[in-house]
Amino acid sequence: MRRIASMACIGVLVAGCGSTAGLYDVPLPGGADIGDHPYRVTVGFRDVLDLVPQSGVKVNDVPVGRVERVKLAADGRTAEVTVAVNGSVRLPGNAIARLRQSSVLGEKFVELAAPEGTADGVLGDGAVIPVERTNRNPEIEEVFGALSMLLNGGGVGQIQQITKELNLALSGNETAIRSFLTNVDTFVAGLDARRADITRAIDGMNKLAGEFGARKDKIADLLDNLGPGIDVLAKQRGSIVGMLKSLDELSTAAVGTIKQSKDDLIADLKALEPTLRHLADAGQNLPQAMEMLLTFPFPDSALKALKGDYLNVHLKLDSKGGPALPLPPVDQGGR
Repeated sequence: MRRIASMACIGVLVAGCGSTAGLYDVPLPGGADIGDHPYRVTVGFRDVLDLVPQSGVKVNDVPVGRVERVKLAADGRTAEVTVAVNGSVRLPGNAIARLRQSSVLGEKFVELAAPEGTADGVLGDGAVIPVERTNRNPEIEEVFGALSMLLNGGGVGQIQQITKELNLALSGNETAIRSFLTNVDTFVAGLDARRADITRAIDGMNKLAGEFGARKDKIADLLDNLGPGIDVLAKQRGSIVGMLKSLDELSTAAVGTIKQSKDDLIADLKALEPTLRHLADAGQNLPQAMEMLLTFPFPDSALKALKGDYLNVHLKLDSKGGPALPLPPVDQGGR
């Protein structure tokens, strides 16, 4: 009987060694209870490190399942991990997955969690968590490697040198630096108080840029045609310079003339001053007098005393005692 049991154990070990997947299929003691009706989820990872089947699956650090299969994805660059989760565990359909480590030297496990944003749907059997919703924590080896690069690459010495230079720069300049920081704080506060104006100016610049963009063809045509115009101005440079010199000479002559006739001009203005004063004193009398002069002998004031629309005037001309010559009536329309 003992021999039969030994042979059976040897057979199991040989079968296990011949099939690695068979060993992974053997449940480990102390694993999570996935129940009678678990659901399976496929999780994509860019790097699974040394994650193996039978690794744990946790939610809020509570074991809820196990890893069943780890394989290369169809794209040849990522990994697909199939996990079995206890059917009583409810997670959103847009749940996320992280690859974590139980301790510094502990085993890897897959952590499932709800998203930080709005939950959507329910995670069920056959669901897929894509690579975009997964990540992994840095390993202790990576942390030690980065630390060794810092220590061995001279990083500590550089930090020491930077600290020394800062101490030298700040030593004795505390008042000036404090004043500088105060001015910076005041400046930033002023910018914050005018943020609406700054935003309005930026919007105006954006609108202006939009206007330029809408007229880019015309602007390009203007720039293309600007060259010939500049060539014409360049060819006429001598004439333009001569014209400017002539204008300078004319201004010089005009200034001299004004200076020489200054006294006469002042005297004329002084002589004109009484006339202008009397005209100003006349005020409204001058327009009224002009109105009466142009409507003589029947001004507007006389028409108010007469009825009718027309006023006839009969004139007789006596030429040195001769017979009178009657004239036809003169029709003064409205007068």
